[in-house]
Amino acid sequence: MSASIGTIRLIVSPNTPSADESELDARKAAILRTVVTGYVETAQPVGSSQVARESAVDVSPATIRADMAVLEREGYLTHPHTSAGRIPTDKGYRFFVDHLEPLIPLGLAKQEQVRDFFSRAHGELERMLQDTSRLLSELTDSAAVVVGPAVECLFVRTALLTRLSGHTALLVAVMSNGSVEKRAVPLGDDVTDDVVEATSNHLHQHFPEHTLAQLATGTILPESGRREVDLLVAACRQALTSAASSEAGPDQVFVGGAARMAERFEALDQVRAVLGLLEHSFVVVSLLRDVIDHGQSVSIGSEHAALAPLAECSLVVAPFEGEGDSRGTIGVLGPTRMDYPQALAAVAVVSQRLSRELQHG
Repeated sequence: MSASIGTIRLIVSPNTPSADESELDARKAAILRTVVTGYVETAQPVGSSQVARESAVDVSPATIRADMAVLEREGYLTHPHTSAGRIPTDKGYRFFVDHLEPLIPLGLAKQEQVRDFFSRAHGELERMLQDTSRLLSELTDSAAVVVGPAVECLFVRTALLTRLSGHTALLVAVMSNGSVEKRAVPLGDDVTDDVVEATSNHLHQHFPEHTLAQLATGTILPESGRREVDLLVAACRQALTSAASSEAGPDQVFVGGAARMAERFEALDQVRAVLGLLEHSFVVVSLLRDVIDHGQSVSIGSEHAALAPLAECSLVVAPFEGEGDSRGTIGVLGPTRMDYPQALAAVAVVSQRLSRELQHG
């Protein structure tokens, strides 16, 4: 997926259309698009007369009704209760998403909102990601989820070592997310102030630009030429990486606008189920990564049927790049009756701007 602040080019699904999708003629495709957009806007079933007024299809309502019946038999549309109008199925939404026009703009007011947000977005990573989830929720009127880069992907900006007492030194490392890690490092009886200072200089020169994962797995650092310094460097590396590993919990997950979900569904039990799921960070992370791993940016209703509370929800996701090799994910969760073009535009633009902010500041 590529994007600019005003326009994005979508590559939604890498899957080859099935036979019935590829054989859907232009008229039926136009009718289906009109039903989807009409239902998204009004939440009311769309009838043939509305399609005749709003689509570019120049045929009679009777012909449109016949085509809508065919679309229903093929699984793209359904009709609730005894209504004469139709609503899209998950298959209908999927066809709509996979055949979006290649260029979709984000509204001018929302473009300005994104620019203004990132012009003021500074500070620690955690605060920025939480604020980004709220921004994305406001842009899409849906719940928004931001999954931060894994802890082991953080890299060291700077590091120093100073003696606290005769047998203890303090290692201070500033990480790429702005956090400051402090570790006590034991000193042997024969470690002089000169060795501590030489070690600090070596850390300051060679720890930066290495991730915690690289340091933990034994990334080869240049030797100092002094055995006592190299031993203390190794102790510092052990102190930093082992403590970080033991403290690392689940991925950082930031949810914005969860209350908006209550306004998008009529069934209270469904709202509670969706909100309950959002509280389980492992499930949320797995869901977002599964969509990304399948090369998609949209998951619709039954496509994540393993999670029953989301049977009537859609998820729009995009990765973002942090510093070094770190990666995170942002997503929008809403009902299947969501404004897909605007959700895709918002997610793409925010992921691009967040990546730029984290990589370049």
